[in-house]
Amino acid sequence: MWKADAMPLPRAGSRLAPVLLSAALLVTSLGACSGKESPAEERSPDEVLALAADHLTETSGVELALTTEDLPSGVSGIKSAIGTATSAPAFEGTIAVVVGGTPVDVPVIAVDDVVHAQLPFTNGWNVVDPTEYGAPDPSGLIDPDDGFPGLLGLTEDATEGESVRGGADNDEILTTYDGTVPGPAMAKVIPSATGDSFDVQWQVADDGELRKAVLTGVFYADTPEMTYTVTFADYGTEKDITAP
Repeated sequence: MWKADAMPLPRAGSRLAPVLLSAALLVTSLGACSGKESPAEERSPDEVLALAADHLTETSGVELALTTEDLPSGVSGIKSAIGTATSAPAFEGTIAVVVGGTPVDVPVIAVDDVVHAQLPFTNGWNVVDPTEYGAPDPSGLIDPDDGFPGLLGLTEDATEGESVRGGADNDEILTTYDGTVPGPAMAKVIPSATGDSFDVQWQVADDGELRKAVLTGVFYADTPEMTYTVTFADYGTEKDITAP
C-alpha cells in the first residue's frame, strides 16, 4: 500500500512566538494611546497646583460652592456661597450670611466690579459692599491674582498626599496636596480672614482640574479656627451674566 511521506509538524514554539510578540506589541500600543496621564506623573506638587490654577484661569466659567458647618457662634459671616463664576468676570448665585445669629439667603449678581443683592425686607436689587458681611466680591473668585488661582500659586510647602474619591458623582480619583498659604493671600479671597497662616488641602483630578479645596484657619477675629470647603464643577460653563 502506498504511503505518503509524513510532513513534519511545525514546532509550537515557532508558531506561538510571533503571535505572542504581536499581541504584546498591540497591548502596549493600545495602553499608550488610551492611558490618561495623571497630573502627578513626573510633576512636582508646585507644578500640579500651577496647572490647576491655569485651568481655573482659562475656563469660561465654573459652578462653585463654598460652605462651612462650623461658623463660630455669635459671628456675622458667610455660611455659604453657591453659584456660577465666569471669566467676564461675573458671578450669579446665592450667598448665605449669618447676621445676629440668623442665617439669611441673599441672591447676588456681581458684574463690572459692582455687587447687587436682594436684601431681606427691601424691594428689588441693592448695590452692596460685600466686605461688610465678611464676603468677597464673588466675581473675582476665579481671578488669576486675587481669586483661587492666585491662592493655588501661593501655596507653601506643598506635599502630595493620598488619593480620594470625588467629583460630581464621586466617580473620580483625586490626588490631594497639602500646604499652607499666608494670611494676606487668604484675605484676598475671604476678606474676613485674620489668621497669619492657613492650612489648605487641594484635590486635583487626573486632567489637572481643581475639584475641591479645604481651607482651615482663623477667618474671624478672636474666634477659634474653622474650615471652609469649596467645590468646583462644570468647567467650561458659559453664562451671560448682566446687572439687574
